[in-house]
Amino acid sequence: MAGELKQALKDKCSGMDIPLFGVADAGRWENPPFKPWMPEAFYPRSIFPEAKSVVVLGLPVHLPVIETAPSIWYRELYRTLNSLLDQYAWRIAEYLNERGYPSVFIPRDGYTGIDVLLEKPIAFFSHRHAAFFAGLGNFGVNNMLLTPEYGPRVRFGSVLTTAELPPDSMMEEELCTRCMACVRMCPASALSDKGQYPEFLTDKKACAENSAGLEKRRLAPCGICVKVCPAGKDRTLYDRKNIGIYDEDRNLRADLKRSWEHVRSYGTR
Repeated sequence: MAGELKQALKDKCSGMDIPLFGVADAGRWENPPFKPWMPEAFYPRSIFPEAKSVVVLGLPVHLPVIETAPSIWYRELYRTLNSLLDQYAWRIAEYLNERGYPSVFIPRDGYTGIDVLLEKPIAFFSHRHAAFFAGLGNFGVNNMLLTPEYGPRVRFGSVLTTAELPPDSMMEEELCTRCMACVRMCPASALSDKGQYPEFLTDKKACAENSAGLEKRRLAPCGICVKVCPAGKDRTLYDRKNIGIYDEDRNLRADLKRSWEHVRSYGTR
């Protein structure tokens, strides 16, 4: 029965053009896979005590769009994906509710604006960790969840449910190559090449301050560490395997550089 319900959820997601779907046992948060770990208040069962499973949905960020970041194009795509995730996650939660399994969706960000992140750079629930536990990927130096399909170019949404769904196996293959492109190109110098995850993100405040500066120009989010990551099959699709193209001073792809400069020249302050 539980397997049939999970398949029905997968089919529903497929019908909504959601390419990434996974399920995590809500108890997995209680056995930290690495340290330091999040406080218990951030666990699914601390937020929704009845939770038995966490359903995770993922939508891809199109690589050529984020390549223009920071830009209005990436900003609008980011906002579109956030809106879709909220709607899709709500629909999945309601689908489960109608079948007698009390469920709630978690909003994709969980904060009201970048100004809030300057004082408290963290949300009340981490979709990245939910996706990690749901077997959709693992963490990279850029502190993002890397997926085989899209690298870190994915936005996630989550549903907490009382349904006991068969959990997916966590991914064992390490996707991060430790190329350190994200460290070198971070405009806020917020990342480190020392230690192990989650110690790479050394300065969350610096990251938030950079985003706040971009927001004043209506250019946030930044997206640099996400676009330069070499992981993901989407690089093959778009013929972007050589991440040297992001060193714009080298001018490896003049055609791309022209397109990025054009997009960045319009629609923002």
